[in-house]
Amino acid sequence: MMEEKQHIGHLFDRIAGTYDRLNHLLSLNVDRRWRRRAVKGMAPCETVLDVAVGTADLAIELVRQEKAARVEGIDLSPEMMRIGKEKVERQRMSDRITFREGSALQLPYDDNSFDAVTCAFGVRNFSDLDAGLREMLRVLKPGGQLMVLEFSYPENRIMAWGYDLYFSHILPAVGRWLSRDKSAYTYLNKSVKNFIWGEKMTEKLAETGFRVPRCTPYSFGIASVYKAVK
Repeated sequence: MMEEKQHIGHLFDRIAGTYDRLNHLLSLNVDRRWRRRAVKGMAPCETVLDVAVGTADLAIELVRQEKAARVEGIDLSPEMMRIGKEKVERQRMSDRITFREGSALQLPYDDNSFDAVTCAFGVRNFSDLDAGLREMLRVLKPGGQLMVLEFSYPENRIMAWGYDLYFSHILPAVGRWLSRDKSAYTYLNKSVKNFIWGEKMTEKLAETGFRVPRCTPYSFGIASVYKAVK
């Protein structure tokens, strides 16, 4: 798992062409609603850093809801960002959303640079979660807001059983078939199962130095949004 995370940029480069279509198909478009809801709860601000920007769905939603005057997206996958740039151009948001290739573990920005830092479905891919969270805290301005949207696990046993069946067998099989990549969606399944969520994640945010971290589960706990301030 750790070795896969160290090459995460290449993994997402391989599946970039089918990533959006598969995400929306396999989540029955619920992932769009999660992003809208997560962004809706944010306070409007000037500058946002979107870590693991990928194909820019969250960055676009931030601008669409007028939560950010400008968004800088950073990611290790140039192919994902290429698709993101095309989407941003079609939305005529290129003057408000920019992209930069780089690592979440060594963000190329000064301390106290952004009013908010966001990350959707990316923190579980950090090869060093502690380092990534410390970097997010570092580049946030005092009083700045953190918003992290990530997969989690339902607490209800029946829901958890069905979710695990779907994530362990159905999603990897469909993902491999549509993307023609044998390993990528197997990795995505493992990355969710091996990641922390809920109270453990809020504790991790508090240990990092964020204030008032809180967790809100979505769709019976299939995903969760974490918010905190610097």
